[in-house]
Amino acid sequence: MWIEKLCRGILEVDTPIGPRYLQPNFFERAMLVWTFRNFSSLPQEVLRASERGLIERLWNENRFIASSPSGTADFSIIGRVERRPVAIVEAMPKRKPVAASNTLRDESREALSA
Repeated sequence: MWIEKLCRGILEVDTPIGPRYLQPNFFERAMLVWTFRNFSSLPQEVLRASERGLIERLWNENRFIASSPSGTADFSIIGRVERRPVAIVEAMPKRKPVAASNTLRDESREALSA
């Protein structure tokens, strides 16, 4: 099985519009086979910087293949990279710390009045 992946393997990448398939060269396939040796799918966040760089380079070089069932039937999928969208963190206004002396005075008044 790993020989098929090494000879004719492709990499599946999850995108918002569906899976896309990248075709690496022999050396890149060897590196990816090693990366996915124990897992069929990995989130992009757990990959090393060199592996993420390889995927980005393949993506930027447009090394895509047809994603139709007949187009990927001749290839063995090395692994799947889960690309999660980066969450945009909204800037929240800073909260002022509550003064401890004010809250103690208010609680003591309530306790005395009860």
